[in-house]
Amino acid sequence: MVKKRACVFISGAGTNLKSIINYSRDYNFPININLIISNNKSAKGIYFAKKFSIPHKIINQTRDQFEKIAIKELRNRKIDLICLAGFMKVLTKNFIRNFNGKIVNIHPSLLPKYKGLNTYKRAIEKGDKLFGCTVHYVNEKLDSGKIIIKKRVHIANAETVEKLKKKVQVEEYKAYAIAIRKIYNLN
Repeated sequence: MVKKRACVFISGAGTNLKSIINYSRDYNFPININLIISNNKSAKGIYFAKKFSIPHKIINQTRDQFEKIAIKELRNRKIDLICLAGFMKVLTKNFIRNFNGKIVNIHPSLLPKYKGLNTYKRAIEKGDKLFGCTVHYVNEKLDSGKIIIKKRVHIANAETVEKLKKKVQVEEYKAYAIAIRKIYNLN
């Protein structure tokens, strides 16, 4: 199998990144991670880039400069798929158009419900019984691209944001891998 070349964008702890790295080490998984890009020089996820000897770039500049540098890096490395994994910046229409259909994101909610931030808190406050995560293609509208997969969890009666987040993250790690396989028709 010729693996596709992927880049993961992160801003924080990199727990989804770590999961994708672990899956990518399987011979039958369709991608190799050839680059990790972060907009945050303090992102803990950079540790995984170093640990697994994956090239990484920290671009801590204005959005325009970030995107200009990122586009150049992605093209130079012939990246086939961009995975947003806890990347906390909204990409411009121009960036998305440059990689249309090649950018996927994982979002902590059952889209189209709870787009944007503070999703756990909003679901608990609304009294929802089900929550989860969604892997979707990125388009020009926030959290509105074509859905690839959703994973669900139940919200307990006295659920806290932290407990719910931990439950959802367990599902996120599985969902991203399933979605990547699905993108390349391996499910």
